[in-house]
Amino acid sequence: MSLSALHETALLIARPGKGISACDEGPGTVGSRFEDVGVANSEETRRVYRQMLFTPRAADYLSAVILDPETLYQKNDDGEAFPAALSAMGVVPGVKPHLKVYELPGQNGNTVMQGLDSLAARCKEYYNAGARFAKWRSPINIDVSNGQPSQLIIDTNMLDLARYALICQSEGLCPIVEPDISLTGDHTLEDAVAINIKVQSALYHAMLEHGVYMEGTTLKPNIVNPGKSCATSYSVEEIAQANLDVFARCFPTAMPGANYLSGGQSLEDAAARLSMINKMKQPNHPWNISFSWSAAIQLPILDLCKGKGGELPLEEMEQLYIDELKIASDASLGQYEPPAGASDGAHVGVREKATVA
Repeated sequence: MSLSALHETALLIARPGKGISACDEGPGTVGSRFEDVGVANSEETRRVYRQMLFTPRAADYLSAVILDPETLYQKNDDGEAFPAALSAMGVVPGVKPHLKVYELPGQNGNTVMQGLDSLAARCKEYYNAGARFAKWRSPINIDVSNGQPSQLIIDTNMLDLARYALICQSEGLCPIVEPDISLTGDHTLEDAVAINIKVQSALYHAMLEHGVYMEGTTLKPNIVNPGKSCATSYSVEEIAQANLDVFARCFPTAMPGANYLSGGQSLEDAAARLSMINKMKQPNHPWNISFSWSAAIQLPILDLCKGKGGELPLEEMEQLYIDELKIASDASLGQYEPPAGASDGAHVGVREKATVA
């Protein structure tokens, strides 16, 4: 393991104005998205679709791409492996190494992620295939009435993330740690802040206790938001300040950057919130704060397939993809301004929505 190489990868991921394209959905997830828009699911269709996402035009806005293990070993039309093609574009290739979620008994449906036992061997293979980072997601739900996430759920998931990070680094991969706290629920923004602080502080403590090299690590957090069913309204400025408060109280300055997941937000909401976070970021907040979006970017692209007889309209899809990446890039610089009629990133309480309707 080279600490300098791990640090260099983390710095490459944290380049200002660029973010991560999360293309790590497994064949089943991609297949269900294809089926929703009338496209048959096959390995070749998945390869062609991924190839469109890896267009050289995207290199203006991307620092890295997360690949599913299937994609890691596929090649483009020129016979070049996708990791090599991405590296030649100046985009760092990475991989999703975790396996399936497991529901812990007695924890109201909360889960842990499986795959640690065989992780070292797989990381070695992934590194040899061209990957230079990995990403492990630990999904967590907020259910205040049932005391979730419990301390057991937090500790189990954060210890797993720390162990994953240490194993990745031992095999030369820069680990992205992803504590993914769902938007589902009716919790307030204040509840979300308290729980995100509890989760992230447990994460960094576990990483340091495990001996993880923090300078060679990247964070992929959820945007701190009230639950989708929360009755209280919050401005985009309030949401942005909540996120900055969590960072200021928890996030180690040794880590170069954070790349937010979209987590069920629309592209408009995610971009407006990310942009406001960067506009309000203070000089004592040293991190590059950017994006690592999947559904928010890909679902509108796949919608273009509807009514096309099962074909992928690749040119049209690529253009929309580039337009969306430009929005995400602008947001990562605090330069995105919602157009007229678009969401400004505020949370409108469900009771207020019902009244307006």
